[in-house]
Amino acid sequence: MYEGPLMRALLQLKYRPNKRLATAFADWLRDLLRRENWHPNKITAVPLAASRLRQRGYNQAGLIATALSKKTELPYDPGALRRIRETPSQVGLDPTERWLNVSGAFEACSRSEQDHVVLLVDDLFTTGATLAACASALLEEGARQVLGLTVARAR
Repeated sequence: MYEGPLMRALLQLKYRPNKRLATAFADWLRDLLRRENWHPNKITAVPLAASRLRQRGYNQAGLIATALSKKTELPYDPGALRRIRETPSQVGLDPTERWLNVSGAFEACSRSEQDHVVLLVDDLFTTGATLAACASALLEEGARQVLGLTVARAR
């Protein structure tokens, strides 16, 4: 659950590129991937808006996905998805507003998705709107299946 030390750790990763913390989160996700007996053949991360990426200089979900790729020896494809429109922050939005906010905001790179089982990584699951919008884009471009993993879940 997104509270206490885990909440503080995720917030730290969101605003400071701490690769050791991303690696620790990747360990958890690798163990969960094994426990669920999932077999993706590539990993990607939920992309940030271009303005947020310029502001921060990195994507926290991308750091986790990169570390997970190294631990699982699955290829990481940071270009599998892109955000095609800027969206306001999801913070403070109710569930309906969150779904509307990210609906149609992502596009998959068609040449890289054909028949793949894609593991989609994000830092936090709140309503599932972001993961669903990303999964929809990947599936529309031919991904066979999209599996989602997040480090934490909001109450």
